[in-house]
Amino acid sequence: MKHMIAAAAMMAMVFSACAQENLAVLEPKPGQAAPGEMLYTSLQRDVDAALDRRQDRYEQLKTVDDVAAYQQELKAFFLEQLGGFPARTPLNARTVAVLDRDGYRIEKVIFESRPGFHVTGLLHLPVTPGPYPAVLVPCGHSANGKASEAYQAGSILMARNGVAAFCFDPFGQGERYQVLSEEGKPRHGTTTEHTLAGAGCILLGLNAATYEIWDGMRAIDYLQSREDVDPKRIGCAGNSGGGTQTAYFMALDDRIQCAAPSCYITSLRRLTDTIGPQDAEQNIHGQIAHGMDHADYIIMRAPKPTLLCCATRDFFDIQGAWDSFRQAKRVYTRLGLPEGVDLVETDEEHGWTVNLRLGNARWMRRWLLELNAPLTEAECVILTDEEAQCTERGQVLLLDGARSVYDLNAELEAGYVAGRAALWSGDTGAALARVREIADIRPLDQVPECTVETLGTVERGGYRIEKQVFVPSDGIAVPALRFVPAQPGGVIRLYAHGGGKQAEAAPGGAIEALVKQGVTVVAVDLPGLGETTSAKDPKGGFSTRFSPNWKEFFLAYQLDRSLLGMRAESVLMLARAVGGNVQAVGVGEAGPAVLHAAALEPALFASVQLERSLETWTSIVTTREHTLQLANCVHGALRAYDLPDLVASLGDKIAVVKPVDAQGN
Repeated sequence: MKHMIAAAAMMAMVFSACAQENLAVLEPKPGQAAPGEMLYTSLQRDVDAALDRRQDRYEQLKTVDDVAAYQQELKAFFLEQLGGFPARTPLNARTVAVLDRDGYRIEKVIFESRPGFHVTGLLHLPVTPGPYPAVLVPCGHSANGKASEAYQAGSILMARNGVAAFCFDPFGQGERYQVLSEEGKPRHGTTTEHTLAGAGCILLGLNAATYEIWDGMRAIDYLQSREDVDPKRIGCAGNSGGGTQTAYFMALDDRIQCAAPSCYITSLRRLTDTIGPQDAEQNIHGQIAHGMDHADYIIMRAPKPTLLCCATRDFFDIQGAWDSFRQAKRVYTRLGLPEGVDLVETDEEHGWTVNLRLGNARWMRRWLLELNAPLTEAECVILTDEEAQCTERGQVLLLDGARSVYDLNAELEAGYVAGRAALWSGDTGAALARVREIADIRPLDQVPECTVETLGTVERGGYRIEKQVFVPSDGIAVPALRFVPAQPGGVIRLYAHGGGKQAEAAPGGAIEALVKQGVTVVAVDLPGLGETTSAKDPKGGFSTRFSPNWKEFFLAYQLDRSLLGMRAESVLMLARAVGGNVQAVGVGEAGPAVLHAAALEPALFASVQLERSLETWTSIVTTREHTLQLANCVHGALRAYDLPDLVASLGDKIAVVKPVDAQGN
């Protein structure tokens, strides 16, 4: 962390010096995306094209058989993108306390969805004799998880009306935080927890949602194991992040007979056009490219009863919700049960508010109890956070033998080591072909050509700086500063810095030292760096923890692309444009992209130097508090290769200087 603070201070001094010379290259133009919006806008165009293709496919669903084939194909795709699930193991479920309440009772439950991976929940039960239907209630992004007032109230409402409700903590919330302080308290918020663990999941070909979905499936196993629950009458209802989980559960688990996702379902087009991608578990790898939209979570389960609970002024766009509802309604009508899908809209902001709780409870009673009377929500006593605890010390990681997501991911990564070694001990060309496929980097002859425009010149003592922009025939324009010595020595160095092209551009900096040796230096802003750093969330906590380009990363991720791969292709385009056989330097965040480009097209580079670049992806998997590493994660990469494999493939051509771990140290 001290290194990061020092680097930030140095960067501030550099930019102050450079600002006097105005080394900015790009200027906003009317009708065009601003520099900080270029990457997102480009990806947005690809999103629109992919969703247009998905719409065309949807329009071909004309028969019952068409729908069945569509459902089967999408479910198979969804499961593959999640990386699969483990074998079922003993739940070791136990009720640790029972609370009698007015018209219902509560059992505090702990079970293990995987060995040592504990799940905590509150089971709200009717006081009438069972067996009764049961509804799974996954929590939204509440810090206190199942203890949230809205989730308790919604569960109590169902229990008082004859339906059991099991509200459980997702990992990273309530009693299931994965990163604790020395005092045993959570160190981060819920979405940060999900994305910290999610980065490691991505590298392993999983998703943070993989853990959430398996927890939910095992929670259904638990409910079905109880004599007082009817195993054939299972429902699911959750709000916000719980709405996300409900959408996933109901699409993939056929045991869910009745579902009601709340304040989540919109459409990916409207999501992209408004708030953009959210935290890790809400982004499924390749889903936009493949054409799996929010409506498909409903269509995959048609014609099983599904209620969309929506808020007019939600940040999950209401227009998108109605678009998805209409698409689902047509499919349900084609399957002969148009009344099986419906929508409740309340003129409120985001949240499981009373109108949505009532709509949900009535829907569950209609389809699980065959009762359709109007309901009201009576006052109820809400447990405090401490009263809602299932564990003695308030966190499952403080239980004996407890395991975290990081422990499980590290164990999985260790299982890939032998396979990676076997791959790289054989045909290196075949191994590199896998790298190209996984990182989505095209061969050099398929990388778009570019034109080079010089937009101005800055004179300095002994050399000049040319402001240039490399404009590809298809893709993201790359701004650059070309430092030209008074007497060029014929050597060209392509300089890609994670802090942008101006990071070492000040008088007396590293670039000037090279120029005074006769080296022509082309310092560039790879997509999302320097001038093109995202303007979507410039001051958000995710920007400082994960990457200023975290929304762009997840948009590319859903397009079955990697931001690292996009940057590597820019490196290839630039190296070819400046004359080939170039010396390449990658510093900080730009290092892995330079490494990939050089490893895949080594003939294009005379030498490669990495400075303060991430040494190994494995450290992201095993480090609980990595910093600014998300942009360089590639889905499933660790199944086939790690960064040291690429370094080794370059032999004497590469020099690695001061490599860093996942915390930047």
